Amino acid sequence: MVATGQSIYFDEELGKDDTGADGSEQKPYKTLLFAHIQHPPAPPDGPQYLARKKDPGADQGPGVSEAHQEWAPATKSALKKAANLYDQHKKKQARGEQIAVREKQESAKRHQALEEAKRLQIRQDLTLPKAVKIRLNEKDPALVKLRSGKSEKDVDYSDGRGTRVRVTGRVHRLRTQKDVVFITLQDGYGLLQCVFTGDLTKTYDALTMTLETSLEIYGEMWEVPPEHHAPDDRELHADYYEVIGKAAGDKEAITTRVAPDADPQTLYDNRHLVLRGQNSSSVMKVRAALLRAFRQTYEEITPSCLEVTPPCMVQTQVEGGATLFAFDYYGQKAYLTQSSQLYLETCLPSLGNVFCVAPSFRAEKSLTRRHLSEYTHIEAELDFITFEDLLAHLELVMCRVVEIALANPHTAKLIRDLNPKFEVPERPFKRMRYSDAIDWLVEHDIQTNDGKPHKFGDDIAEAAERKMTDIINRPIFLTHFPTEIKAFYMKKDPQDPRVTESVDCLMPGVGEIVGGSMRMDDYEELMEAYKRVEIDPTPYYWYTDQRKYGTSPHGGYGLGLERFLAWMCGRFTVRDCSLYPRFTDRCTP
Repeated sequence: MVATGQSIYFDEELGKDDTGADGSEQKPYKTLLFAHIQHPPAPPDGPQYLARKKDPGADQGPGVSEAHQEWAPATKSALKKAANLYDQHKKKQARGEQIAVREKQESAKRHQALEEAKRLQIRQDLTLPKAVKIRLNEKDPALVKLRSGKSEKDVDYSDGRGTRVRVTGRVHRLRTQKDVVFITLQDGYGLLQCVFTGDLTKTYDALTMTLETSLEIYGEMWEVPPEHHAPDDRELHADYYEVIGKAAGDKEAITTRVAPDADPQTLYDNRHLVLRGQNSSSVMKVRAALLRAFRQTYEEITPSCLEVTPPCMVQTQVEGGATLFAFDYYGQKAYLTQSSQLYLETCLPSLGNVFCVAPSFRAEKSLTRRHLSEYTHIEAELDFITFEDLLAHLELVMCRVVEIALANPHTAKLIRDLNPKFEVPERPFKRMRYSDAIDWLVEHDIQTNDGKPHKFGDDIAEAAERKMTDIINRPIFLTHFPTEIKAFYMKKDPQDPRVTESVDCLMPGVGEIVGGSMRMDDYEELMEAYKRVEIDPTPYYWYTDQRKYGTSPHGGYGLGLERFLAWMCGRFTVRDCSLYPRFTDRCTP
């Protein structure tokens, strides 16, 4: 410390407000406030604060010599301002010290309470009725009887009692009151509010309870009073519990690891924890329900479709070589499949109409909200059909899947909770030819990504396609795309060879969720198509053979499950609709 009456120096240009300065002429502080904090004013003989004063006649450019500058007492206005700031600093410091003392006292008090809690051991009362093990969604009244009314006891198994049950799960929500702890337990099947009272709230485990801790709880099932709310309007009044696995808390708590405002990449890194959230787990449950609905639909329609399981490792391309994931297969070049379509076509002669649910892979470096590098592809191929038959089949399948999903009360509730605005698609779907869509985009001044008007032959970009779909606001069958922008195997329209008998199904909020077409069934036409896109037909011999051995008019489609799910559940991105999404630069966890 500088002695009383000694000069304290500060220089706003060259000084430093840190431990490297001591207020001397050689090591001045930067601000007058910091000088006050380090050497408080003490009238009348306190320190004198001196500021470096520049010589107005000296050159003030860079590299100016300090000889051209001199020290002068701080001005009265500067001293007054610094004094006010210093008073605020002292008050803030005092408040901080008070808070620190209070926190230390509270910490000591909590430590003492926890030490006392460690000595409290709860034991299961073996005289109580034997507990029935149930899942949290069990509602069979023959198995689970709910007690109603009031009782003076926390747990009461007298006449008219509720069923004593044993449940296991993880702490999904936690709320502590003075003498009561409310825990919402989840086990993947349902939610159940559990009420701890008495000694159950005073144990060390109760006082240090954290979200996601796994528990086994025993207790009586009660109806929730009319003025209160709980999942399924019931709750468990606990008489005993055990901690199976304690979850991390403090800085490692799950709410810290996957905070709602966390960076998206952080959430993807911790996808295994995000999936424990109610929204993410609900989306996965709807996903499972849709898969069941698709399989049921394919089974019940006429004619039905048989499920097959084509390979994922292939040596041919379907959608263009630029988006293939290549790998070495025992010294041969192979790829992860872009589509199972070619294999499905080979099944038609002996198995009839077929479908598959399989992963497809696209090495497309796209970061849009509707693209994935790996996705679940629901594909079907239909034999002896026309293009109109294909469109009718598509509309029937999609609408029937929605109908089945909404007919299940549990699935319907999940969908309504996730997407309250969801509406059953209006039938029939709007039909729009590609050429009409180009005209529509021009009329509505919706331009290409290059800022130009659309013209025939353009591959309509995602943004324009989605904007058109959202404005029209109903499902659209966009048909008859130009040959040049579609896959080589698509059949040309006999009435207009410039275009193909192709279709994309567009849904509001998502855009394209289905792509399909009639397939070339003429051998010579297919061979010419190979030549047009410069594909060697040799590796496709097995596919080409379908045209040599009893060809037929046939067609099919591929539906992206994640896009269908995003549409129904109102998700912004398809990444939220995959268990562990894979997209550009993301292959973990």
